[in-house]
Amino acid sequence: MSDIVNGLGRAGTYGVLGVILLILGIGLVDLLTPGKLGKQIWEERNRNAAVLLSSALLGIGGIVFTSIWTTYDDFGKGLASTAAFGVLGLVMMGLAFLVLDLVTPGKLGATLVDTEPHPAVWITASCNIAVAAIVSASIA
Repeated sequence: MSDIVNGLGRAGTYGVLGVILLILGIGLVDLLTPGKLGKQIWEERNRNAAVLLSSALLGIGGIVFTSIWTTYDDFGKGLASTAAFGVLGLVMMGLAFLVLDLVTPGKLGATLVDTEPHPAVWITASCNIAVAAIVSASIA
């Protein structure tokens, strides 16, 4: 029974850390794009903004999953690893966004939250997933 209680405690702690990293991801996307992201997605039903945010959340989730999966035997190391690699993933996604913004015409953030569907959102979303995969691979 103590194994179950211990596992629940660890899962809860990892869960809280994962949610914090996801919230930071939402904040990052909101920072990099004009306007209020929540309003654009939930009130204006902006699909571009939703795809962009979804890719960032999936990427961070993948990094958190990989970090927990590879260090579960050592709880302290797992928490530190999850926090460090999660933040690294956010930084790298932000950097990749800025590089894409430099090499594309116009302001990428404004393009990605335009109400008209735009193919640039798929490129940026793919970049988020790719960056997360690279960070995840470096964990193991």
